[in-house]
Amino acid sequence: MPHVREQIVATVQNGLLRPGADATYADGDDHSWMGVDWPSLTRARLVAGRRMNYVDTGPVADGSGGESALVFIHGLGGIWQNWLLNIPPFMDTHRIVAMDLPGFGGSELPADPISIQGYAKVVDELLDQLGIDRGVVVGNSMGGFVGAELALAFSTRVDKLVLVSAAGLSIEYQRREPLLSAARVWQPVNARLFANRRELFARRPRLRRAALQTIVRYPEKLSGPLTWEMLRGQGKPGFVGALDALMSYSFRERLREIEMPVLIVWGRNDMLVPVSDAERFEQLIGPNARKVVFDDTGHVPMIERPSRFNELLRGFLEGDPRPEVGVTGVQAG
Repeated sequence: MPHVREQIVATVQNGLLRPGADATYADGDDHSWMGVDWPSLTRARLVAGRRMNYVDTGPVADGSGGESALVFIHGLGGIWQNWLLNIPPFMDTHRIVAMDLPGFGGSELPADPISIQGYAKVVDELLDQLGIDRGVVVGNSMGGFVGAELALAFSTRVDKLVLVSAAGLSIEYQRREPLLSAARVWQPVNARLFANRRELFARRPRLRRAALQTIVRYPEKLSGPLTWEMLRGQGKPGFVGALDALMSYSFRERLREIEMPVLIVWGRNDMLVPVSDAERFEQLIGPNARKVVFDDTGHVPMIERPSRFNELLRGFLEGDPRPEVGVTGVQAG
């Protein structure tokens, strides 16, 4: 099948054919997020009867942001901290909400089995409780799947949508049972491994690569503190259920119903979700969608190329009809 060949090619390119990171790779400034008082912004509340952990920066000083917000949704195995390099640049101009989806980070498992539709409902309920009428939703991987479902099921809640290496298309062709069986074995091992040795992995570049090589193009280039935060998401109880949810639901035939502006961002060397899915999303959503592909980049462009990603996102928020203009090192559709 074509999608299998694409993933094999991406695996070879990412694992063996690495030309070396350029100067703009992993150019995030740790001071930008390490200087933020995150505990004062972190909240927990009951959503759908379960405790949900999230960060809320609150309305900006000039009073804007009360109705509209910038909403970040992490991917499978992720946590809200996956957006540490992207939240600070927008805190002065937008109210920002970044949550741990149920079963991940500091959020409890949901009462019902995990589903993409259920995750979209939880995000909608959280925003409703926070008094946020609508927002620009930014989702990575599974978070993109959830964000797109939110745009379909609760369209008035979403002003604009950003899909970052979003799941939801080629995942439906994966062999479900072998993947779930492997995940059931790996999840508890992963939980024990990183619970006791996270600092060791974060401190040593070779171990960073071993831990993150399927996700990040050049894990050894990430800083130790940022890696430590990313690894906090490993081994959480929602992983297997969320993986099952990813492979059990399809919205391919409904994507044309998404009417708001959509920005699609991908890494050309994504090993988890083939870059060809970016074009498929663009085609299925239609003329209101535009894709931008970052060269020499893996599954998390917002972490690997934060300056470029933030510039691109800012242009999209400000209504640039061609948000790739002025951003170097990308290929736009």
